[in-house]
Amino acid sequence: MGFMWTMFQSLLIFASIFAFGLAAAVVFETIRRKYNYAHVEAPPTFEDPNSLKPVPCPHILDPAEKYISLIVPAYNEEHRLPGALDETLNYLQQRAAKDKSFSYEVVIVDDGSVDGTKRVAFDFVNRYTVENVRVILLGRNHGKGEAIRKGMLHSRGELLLMLDADGATKVSDLEKLENQIHAVAKKERKFGDSAASDSTLRISDVPIAAFGSRAHLEEKALATRKWYRNFLMKGFHVVVLLAAGSGIRDTQCGFKMFTRAAARKLFTNIRLKRWCFDVEVVYLCKWFRIPMIEISVNWTEIPGSKVNLLSIPNMLWEMALMSLGYRSGIWKIYT
Repeated sequence: MGFMWTMFQSLLIFASIFAFGLAAAVVFETIRRKYNYAHVEAPPTFEDPNSLKPVPCPHILDPAEKYISLIVPAYNEEHRLPGALDETLNYLQQRAAKDKSFSYEVVIVDDGSVDGTKRVAFDFVNRYTVENVRVILLGRNHGKGEAIRKGMLHSRGELLLMLDADGATKVSDLEKLENQIHAVAKKERKFGDSAASDSTLRISDVPIAAFGSRAHLEEKALATRKWYRNFLMKGFHVVVLLAAGSGIRDTQCGFKMFTRAAARKLFTNIRLKRWCFDVEVVYLCKWFRIPMIEISVNWTEIPGSKVNLLSIPNMLWEMALMSLGYRSGIWKIYT
């Protein structure tokens, strides 16, 4: 009996120390991310692999130069990236051929890949020129959230679409998001404040966010997905509801479109670097009162997902940081 009591006391002490250490770590990391300075610094130029000449690096604060930018985060995607980029660029070229006013760019953000992702990305720059395809190299792995943030901050589009490197969502579905954004923009201009109703404004000037959604596929997904992904999904939905509230059923679909005005507000404030940055986007949209639209998209699960059981601790960690950061006022939102 004495031995059991000693073991219980030891476990209790260990659990207390662990809980205190974890709480201290959350507080420390939240304070460390009070400012966005911990993020990767922006490179001053892109490099044109054809001429080896530097190309000026745009910023989200600059006026738009293209109609749409597609941001593709990539980490060790040398096998899945070529197919996704072929489909994407074929679609964009066909659309540009039909509509001479349609201009585009694809920004590939290599998040510290250690395989041939960089080579694949620059192959597409060579094929389509640096005017249409650009590559940002982060040097080391920072996480999907940071890769998306970097791509958003250095894109030239009036509309900015993030999409995954696996091609799980049909790129042509961007028209669904695009059409809804234009519809909401018309309403904002008609019924909104004097700034939004200014007829001289471009679509890039009206802050709107459109979220691709797989919620309509949930029943089928439950039957076909691996058990741990279903567990992650259900548990994550509960945590998201507690952290960011309701409004968007599928926060994690990697197919989202923002107007330039919305991206400027959101991605200059984003602090989460990995899987939970989508939830922070929803939270910030609500804070800025940016209209959010959720639109069903065609989605197919592609083998090779980076989400696994080890993602759970990271998700919980980031959600804890976000909840403490914003609710305590440590994380300021800059307008």
